[in-house]
Amino acid sequence: MLVIFLSSCSGSQSALDPAGPEASRVAHLFFVMLFGGAVIWVAVVAALIYASRKKNAHSEESAGRVILWCGAILPSAILCALLSYGMWLMPAIRPWVPDDQPVRRIEVTGEQFWWRVRYLDETGKTLFETANEVRIPVGEPTHFALKAADVIHSFWVPSLGGKMDMIPGRTNPLALQADREGIYNGVCAEFCGESHALMAFRVRAVAAADYEAWLSERSAETRTNGLADAEGLAVFLKNGCGACHAISGTAANGRIGPDLTAFGERNTLAAGTLPHTAEDIARFIADPAKIKPGVRMPHFGMLQEADIQRMAAFLKELK
Repeated sequence: MLVIFLSSCSGSQSALDPAGPEASRVAHLFFVMLFGGAVIWVAVVAALIYASRKKNAHSEESAGRVILWCGAILPSAILCALLSYGMWLMPAIRPWVPDDQPVRRIEVTGEQFWWRVRYLDETGKTLFETANEVRIPVGEPTHFALKAADVIHSFWVPSLGGKMDMIPGRTNPLALQADREGIYNGVCAEFCGESHALMAFRVRAVAAADYEAWLSERSAETRTNGLADAEGLAVFLKNGCGACHAISGTAANGRIGPDLTAFGERNTLAAGTLPHTAEDIARFIADPAKIKPGVRMPHFGMLQEADIQRMAAFLKELK
């Protein structure tokens, strides 16, 4: 049982398996609070055992002293110590990052039920847009500007740090840093509608040099890789998909739905709901609401099966 319990404390979505400075401090605070709670619990249990075995009743004076010390003074002292420690640790858990400090900047907007991700330059100008996956460099802080387009969402990557609400009409700052390479799962931690539980995302932490190379490639004005499938692109545009979705270097320039440029690089489909396979892409195109209730994308089940399969294959290969 202990092995099973401890194994559940690790993984890419565990706050007890920290991979960044903020998550490490949160985990440290948790264990300190856990220890303090355990001390109080052991003391209470010991007092109960003592009372159950005590044959002679205490005098009124000694009973008053026990109640005063064990019921008021000691618990208050322990709780004050834990509170003081938590308050002292708070500034280090989430340090304030000035807006003019040169750091990596990413804007994330929560929408029902997916994540719009924009990479920004030093001046706040959008370099490019993607969705549902975030890439950051290892060992460097990344400044997130968190927004919401419709209702309140909450941005949370347990292995990298604490959660932060995303409120319509407001921009909340959050700085996160990954200390080691890997893929870390994130979730929406605020109930936001029917498919709240199907609104996940991934943060991929890579070496700084690899991040720079990827950022330069994605920031290019036009992209031609992966667009050799002219037939698939023609089917995509013919059925009106470009009115809601954008693909850099093509006539698709919609801004309502997720940007599909380099869609083939992603690990999951529909904000972590499905594996990224051509079959699942076709299923989602045909009837997205069946897979993700409340999604705003219309169904395309009326299209010919060949067209759906053609679009799915085209999207799967976009790099």
